[in-house]
Amino acid sequence: RPSSWPSDVQYITSPRYHASVPTVTQLFLTDGVRLTNHPAPPKPFNGTTSTVYVRIRSISDASHPARGQFGLFAVRKIPPKTHIIDYIGEVHCQDRLDSNYDLSLHRSQDGVSVGIDASKMGNEARFVNDYRGIRCKPNAIFVEYRTAMGELRMSVRSSSDPIQKGDEILVSYGKSWW
Repeated sequence: RPSSWPSDVQYITSPRYHASVPTVTQLFLTDGVRLTNHPAPPKPFNGTTSTVYVRIRSISDASHPARGQFGLFAVRKIPPKTHIIDYIGEVHCQDRLDSNYDLSLHRSQDGVSVGIDASKMGNEARFVNDYRGIRCKPNAIFVEYRTAMGELRMSVRSSSDPIQKGDEILVSYGKSWW
């Protein structure tokens, strides 16, 4: 568990599936494999673990919109279009309007919406902030992909520009967030 980790949030390294996820949906999300043992997070292309790229840090800058909270920062230079970390949390099919850590993963043609909620359990990716008020554009993006084991995941990847050591990793939450 990383330093600065909130004591009221369970640290996890692989998704947890909530009972609200129908079996057929879970089988789609896991490419037909019932996950009893959750697979390890994928490794970036250079073979190191993704947590080597990031550190959670308190934000004290008075001009930062998240002052007094935490952000996700690069501990070394991250090349363009590099997998940084997966957004890990509780995979669910419920409305969670009270969560600020709920990210859409998949919406099926029959109307089933799947989200990843990192409010009560998650990993370092839960601390990625929106770029607005900090930079002119995001330096990272959310990208949906399937792991080598076939599980559908949401990752945080660097954009087309490198991220410098010490920079805050910032995405766009989308216009609907604001």
